[in-house]
Amino acid sequence: MSVIITTYNAPEWLEKVLIGFDCQTFRDFEVVIADDGSDHRTRDLVERYRSIVSYPIVHVWHEDDGFRKCTILNKAILASSTDYLVFTDGDCIPHKKYLEVHDREKVQGYFLSGGYFKLPMHISHIITEEDIRSGRCFQLSWLHKHGLKFSFKNTKLFFNKAFTAAMHVITPTNASWNGHNASGWKADIIAVNGYNERMRYGALDRELGERLMNRGIRGKQIRYAAICVHLDHKRSYKNKADLEANRKIRERTKAEKLTWAEEGISLHQQP
Repeated sequence: MSVIITTYNAPEWLEKVLIGFDCQTFRDFEVVIADDGSDHRTRDLVERYRSIVSYPIVHVWHEDDGFRKCTILNKAILASSTDYLVFTDGDCIPHKKYLEVHDREKVQGYFLSGGYFKLPMHISHIITEEDIRSGRCFQLSWLHKHGLKFSFKNTKLFFNKAFTAAMHVITPTNASWNGHNASGWKADIIAVNGYNERMRYGALDRELGERLMNRGIRGKQIRYAAICVHLDHKRSYKNKADLEANRKIRERTKAEKLTWAEEGISLHQQP
């Protein structure tokens, strides 16, 4: 499978994510970094890690021209070399069985909907390579020791098979396409023309999933099985105008049951 990781000028976080993928129990994968215009620090990091990690890395980059996540994702999809794609962000460290779960649960006619466990900023910064490779950063005892507050959300890190199966049945959350943790067949994604490049920040991932569902591809819940921890960060690109524009696009997608993005991956395909 191909793991597509989005990033923008966050090399400290991306490094931790690349280490996390080097610890995977499932080993037959490539990483495609969808870089929305980062400076040389990300390029330098990628070059250094090509000789450190056990998996191949493809770095897809375009110039910084504002928030163009959908565009760089479509370019990364075309650069991938496998028929099954896992999508995550450059601030999400995967548990060692993250890809094993995606591989085990994938099935034709479905996409997989995972979740994340959000960490506070102070813990995000103190996580070291050894914390990732040892798995400590996924252990509630270690997280509580470093100041994590007690919450029902902590149940995502129980890693109990029976509990996980039960939570997937009773969870009130729909199986939506989540950019930090989702996967699907490349052919299905191309069939709906990939990501909608008219969209900026705000539920752009969900809109892709809604077009997939309009086409008959169903979502399958794995949010308690495929786990990643989300490193905290600011979102300077978030604004009301983009959120409102994206909301209207999603409303139209739902109302008209659209399956095709007018401005999507076909813009980058060779005629």
